[in-house]
Amino acid sequence: VLRDFVALLQARALLRRATKVCFLSLASAVDRPETIVMARAMEMAVGLNKGHKVTKNQVKVRPVRRKGKLNKRVKFVRDIVREVCGFAPYEKRAMELLKVGKDKRALKFVKKRLGAHIRGKRKRDELSAHLQAMRKAQATTH
Repeated sequence: VLRDFVALLQARALLRRATKVCFLSLASAVDRPETIVMARAMEMAVGLNKGHKVTKNQVKVRPVRRKGKLNKRVKFVRDIVREVCGFAPYEKRAMELLKVGKDKRALKFVKKRLGAHIRGKRKRDELSAHLQAMRKAQATTH
């Protein structure tokens, strides 16, 4: 039992030395004969690279990974709905706040209506982009 314990300690010391070599340059490893460079993955029970050598499993990308990604058709339908229905009353009020220059107040207002900070920021950005597009369209007509 003592012999196995000593062998385990020696293996750990050897592994520590081998991991130190990773941080040393190749020239310093050549200068020091006591350091041993080991393989990257080995079948040992202890250490950083412990475990059986295996090849990684190639997993197919599941459809849920593309959830929420805007495609052409959905964008087209949303643009048509926005054009026909217009903006909700809270969105109109937020746009008025943005026109006056009260961005922070608009964010607080929209955040309270939508229930989340990130959703509020996204909505504020969307409304300010719409206002900029309106200004740009006005500038080109005049």
